[in-house]
Amino acid sequence: MQLKLLVIRSANPAQLAQFYTQLGCTFEQHRHGKGPLHYSCTLAQAVMEIYPLAKGQVAADPNLRLGFEIEHFEEVLEKLIEQGAKLIQAPYESEYGWMAVVEDPEGRKLELYRAASPANY
Repeated sequence: MQLKLLVIRSANPAQLAQFYTQLGCTFEQHRHGKGPLHYSCTLAQAVMEIYPLAKGQVAADPNLRLGFEIEHFEEVLEKLIEQGAKLIQAPYESEYGWMAVVEDPEGRKLELYRAASPANY
């Protein structure tokens, strides 16, 4: 099995896309037929999309937890914190490698993992 699509609902899709761009996502705006304008990026074999909140939805789901392996781990983490991201767990070495946990602008927890590449050393 392989993940192909991840859809996140947001009260402010443009702001959220800007936040995830700092992690390395490259978003394009999309609209399918008469559907809502949304943001889409490709992550390896999967597509991540940020849509406006669904009809009747009053807030984003803060219980959704995501994990991303990122290049330039320390630099990206520092930049996110400088721009107001809440640090939930400072970097530490876990059984899965170096990681930290931050919140996105709508309260979702993100596990950020240091990519195992020469760019991080």
